[in-house]
Amino acid sequence: MNGPVGLELRKMRRLRTMPILVGLVVAVAALSSASLFSSTTQQTLTNPTATPWAALLLSYTLIAAMTSPILTAVLASRQTDIEHTGSGWILAASAGRTPGSLCRAKLVALALLLAPAIALQTLLVISIGVLAGIQTPVDAVPWAAYTTLLFLIDVAFCALHIWLAARVENQLLSVGVGMLGAFLAVFSLLVPAAVSRVIPWGYYAVISQAGQSGPSGADVDYVQAPYGWITGFLVLVAAAFIVSTRRLDHIGE
Repeated sequence: MNGPVGLELRKMRRLRTMPILVGLVVAVAALSSASLFSSTTQQTLTNPTATPWAALLLSYTLIAAMTSPILTAVLASRQTDIEHTGSGWILAASAGRTPGSLCRAKLVALALLLAPAIALQTLLVISIGVLAGIQTPVDAVPWAAYTTLLFLIDVAFCALHIWLAARVENQLLSVGVGMLGAFLAVFSLLVPAAVSRVIPWGYYAVISQAGQSGPSGADVDYVQAPYGWITGFLVLVAAAFIVSTRRLDHIGE
């Protein structure tokens, strides 16, 4: 690929983006599945009424909410900071590429990287579940839905951090926002859904396909995500990113 997106993908080789992403994918899969090997959990793995797959998906959701905001902040910041440190904005402008178009190319490149990474992450979690001894068939629909939504939310926050990293040279701000987002994402799993929907990082909780049920909340089962709210959030982020990156084209004028 020799276009703008191809150039961004080649930059990732120097930034060692792939090793960072692979390392986090493995870490998330391992942490999500860690509870499967406890003596208490082992007793429920072969019990269909215990919904072990739903419980594993909820654990996966928690770990992803804890790590994804930081991952998107780091990936987007590294991909954008190279333009600040290497006069990339000026070099791109000399080739007829505006800052806004450069940011959009970065988002597409990161999306191309995140799609297989998140799919692999989910497959690893499921594979570990099988190896741990879950014998009931996995319900593919909620797992596929969650994987797709996690990818879309990650891309949305990559857009946020690309814009932030482009506007502010100090990348500690962008990473700091990501760390705050991780706290809010986990917090949103513990509050009512109405609260999660008004917190941007709360959508890591809103997309959950599994939740606690029963009188005491001790049971775990699959749940239906509010797709209307999720769609609205993604459309809002897409519109804001397009508008904000077009405004970036006027930087330096």
